[in-house]
Amino acid sequence: MKNALIILTTIMMSFTTLKEEPVDRIGVKGPLTFNKTAYNLSWTSKPTASYYIQEYLPQHENPDHFNQMMSIFLLVGDTKLSSAVQQKTAELDERKKTDATCNYMVTANPAKTEYMVDFVLGENKNTATDVEEFNIYYYKLVDAGNNKKAILVYAYSKRAYGDAVNPFLKNLKPERTALLNAMVAAEKPVVKINE
Repeated sequence: MKNALIILTTIMMSFTTLKEEPVDRIGVKGPLTFNKTAYNLSWTSKPTASYYIQEYLPQHENPDHFNQMMSIFLLVGDTKLSSAVQQKTAELDERKKTDATCNYMVTANPAKTEYMVDFVLGENKNTATDVEEFNIYYYKLVDAGNNKKAILVYAYSKRAYGDAVNPFLKNLKPERTALLNAMVAAEKPVVKINE
């Protein structure tokens, strides 16, 4: 009986330490490829009935301390694309009040059917910059399946920490253009809500 309890306890401990697999709710299990790097599905969430988030990391990247990440944000409904972009820029304007490195630029195609917001964020601890992050959010209207309209935000994030922040910022200016061009050229995921 004592051996059976030890085996049962060991089995229970094994199950509790297993990493839970992320649930693909939008038909984009991955891997995604961006700028010659593959990104695997690492985390998903559905904060509301009409809002989906999926994050993708390169192999061996840690979600708590990543260097690069791809994300898909999907908002199902009749929201205007320009309204979604304005919401993001309002959020960034608010952040500028407490983040000295926060800056952004909005670009759109001539028909204004696709937008890009690229922005920089920083996080300080004890007056030194601890984390710096560059992001590109690519906005477009899509059909999410069953004739459901949705806004797709295909996002790229790149981070630096501690002593790597200054070289990161120095290299960002020449890198930014190449990354924006890579996002424009990137094949955007085809989403289909599958629940």
